[in-house]
Formats: sequence, structure tokens, C-alpha cells
Amino acid sequence: MDLRKLKKLIDLVEESSITELEINDAEERVRIVKHGAPAAQPAWTAPQIMHAPAATLAAAPAESAVEPELPEGDVLKAPMVGTFYRASSPGAEPFVQVGSVVKAGDTLCIIEAMKLLNEIEAERAGTVKAILIENGQPVEYGEPLFVIG
Repeated sequence: MDLRKLKKLIDLVEESSITELEINDAEERVRIVKHGAPAAQPAWTAPQIMHAPAATLAAAPAESAVEPELPEGDVLKAPMVGTFYRASSPGAEPFVQVGSVVKAGDTLCIIEAMKLLNEIEAERAGTVKAILIENGQPVEYGEPLFVIG
């Protein structure tokens, strides 16, 4: 997509009452979400432009990431990009809940990446103090998933 067209789309979203605009082209897909729009995801997630050339990313309005207060403990981060699942199947019980006691090596969640289900295990023993991602949400490499204390 041409940089001028993308700039026009960004300006359109900023000046109008719409909060989100998604364009699917034969080769590219661009999604623009207005800054300050109510978000369904936590404030620390990645910006909402899904795919754009590198020059286009510079044209997107910068967001100031405000990290929420996390409970004290070790933060387990995503070792890969994929989709976060708390249970082994849609009807199954989650692997862990807030307050669950885990041992090193216990399965905490599954991250689906390229149609492969990867079990993510606890790195150390402790109690799950926080689950930072909603079931079925995409995760980025290094994104915080759990706090274990």
C-alpha cells in the first residue's frame, strides 16, 4: 500500500468518529485503531497495525505504553509468537488458575504456533499470582504471560 494512501487512512480515522478501520488488499492487510479507543486487550499489548511495510509503521501514531501493576514474583514470558490457550481443549479445565500451586515443569498453558501446540511449562515452583493474557488471544515473543511467586 502506498505511504500516501496509508497517511490518508490514518488521518481519516483520526478526524472521524470511527474507532477502527481494516483494509484487505490482494497483497496486504492493514488495521488502524484510533488512539484512546476502548481496548479489549490490556494496555501493554502491541500496537494494532497488523501488517504494513516498515516505512508505514513510522507513520502510525505513537502510543505510550503504560504497564499495569503486577504482583510481586517472577514473570513468565512467551517463548514464541502464537495463540495463547489456558486449556488443552475448548471444554477442558484450564491448566492453572490464579492461586494454583505449581512445580517446575508443570504445564501452565499452550501456545499454538503454525498449527503446532507447544506446552509452556513453569520454570520454577511457586504460586500463580496473575494470568496476564486472555484465553485465545495472540501473544508476541517476550510478552508477559504469568506471574509466579
